[in-house]
Amino acid sequence: MFKRVAIVGVGTTGFRPTTPEVSYRELTHEAAVRAYLEAGVGPEDIDGFVATSEDFLEGYSISDEYCNDQLGAVLKPISTVPGDFIQSLAQGVMMIRSGVCRIVAVQCMSKASNMMTIPQMVGFALDPIYNRPLGEHPDFIAGMEMNRYMFETGATEEQCAAVVVKNKRNALWNPLAGHGVNLTLEEVLGSEPVSYPLKRLDVAPTSDGAVVMVLASEDIAISLTDRPVWIRGIGWCSDTPTLESRSWGAAEYTRLAAEMAYRQAGIRSPRSEIDFVELSDEYSYKELQHLEALKLCRPGEAGYLTESGATELDGELPVNVSGGCLGVGHLFEANGGQKVLEVVLQLRGEKGRAQIDDVRTGLAHSWRGVPTTTGAVAILSNE
Repeated sequence: MFKRVAIVGVGTTGFRPTTPEVSYRELTHEAAVRAYLEAGVGPEDIDGFVATSEDFLEGYSISDEYCNDQLGAVLKPISTVPGDFIQSLAQGVMMIRSGVCRIVAVQCMSKASNMMTIPQMVGFALDPIYNRPLGEHPDFIAGMEMNRYMFETGATEEQCAAVVVKNKRNALWNPLAGHGVNLTLEEVLGSEPVSYPLKRLDVAPTSDGAVVMVLASEDIAISLTDRPVWIRGIGWCSDTPTLESRSWGAAEYTRLAAEMAYRQAGIRSPRSEIDFVELSDEYSYKELQHLEALKLCRPGEAGYLTESGATELDGELPVNVSGGCLGVGHLFEANGGQKVLEVVLQLRGEKGRAQIDDVRTGLAHSWRGVPTTTGAVAILSNE
């Protein structure tokens, strides 16, 4: 039987559009200090570290090599995951379950404001022979996928706009969010076109910020905290890397990652067993598409759930109460860190005005963004 793993400490800097007063190293250090203080440990107590970093996405090459000192990981085992935080979280879980470590620190951060050429950086991930020479802004991929998704499911632009209105309004209640605003459907629908049918307000703006979490095996966790959050299941998947061979209407990567996480967590009926969800919404339609891929509703139903208010804070299935990427900000590889952080805070009853009543099990989901088909899912519980 696998050892149970708990999150025993979290630390964050919060998330803002720009942070000119600090470097990405200082962001990492601040989040680490907060996490260690909350967990009641020091770097000397931690057996291993996991850094989450993608070269150049912080405006600096091999930025992960500049996280070791700030985490207190000098002369300690540290590994780097060039993916999303939830993938790094999986690495930390495996380090503990395998018996290699008893306490692990997992880090992620975004310094998007350091990047002057974000579209070109994202575009560098496109196929260098067939796609990149087109010289198009990467959002054209999201526009085509949004169009196909709407065609296959019957979702409407109004339903996608309702996601934007909900998430940006939710962000107003989140002191960690950087892009909260009270909008109307008309304002979203009337915003400037980006790539048909995608509009400017359908796209999440970027933010800076860092998250560090301390994980511990069960025997250690119960001695460190009286409010552990247990990682019941975790899964990840990368679908085809090419634009020409992927499924454009459905998020297969999310479906497969969720199935892996559900099997580990012993969840057979996600809709009835998951109390709330923090999922990837870098684009408005992605919230609807990912809800369906997570099997929390049937294909074509997510838009109606949103319109009916079912995904609101007081609805039957709260989704992105934090504000999601649309309200908090697109954090690149740190997106999953923000999602897991919000689930942890909800399960500990620490969200104040945005607290959901009587929650026991939450789901955190991330997507690596265009042009990838990589997703990850974590199931967390306070029981």
